[in-house]
Amino acid sequence: DLTLALSLLRPSRIFGDEQMSGENARLTEENYGSVPRVYIMCEQDNLLNREVQLSMTQRNPPNDVKLIAGADHMPMFSKPQDFCSYLQEIANTYY
Repeated sequence: DLTLALSLLRPSRIFGDEQMSGENARLTEENYGSVPRVYIMCEQDNLLNREVQLSMTQRNPPNDVKLIAGADHMPMFSKPQDFCSYLQEIANTYY
């Protein structure tokens, strides 16, 4: 499964297109803000360190934040059972 997943990965930009920056990307109640959001923080993420993840949640506060201890940037591989448990909990809570 890991080999297949790694073969399907494609590079992408961390930051979106210019047209999606500024006013066009403002998260309002009418523009995406009405969707419940939960941020799953990965403790051992080397791409988005803890400070970056906290900053993201402060700039656009989600309904809840979950922490997966020991998870790297891809929790579906590093901590799949914890990740699936949180997804199930989120689905039961918000949907």
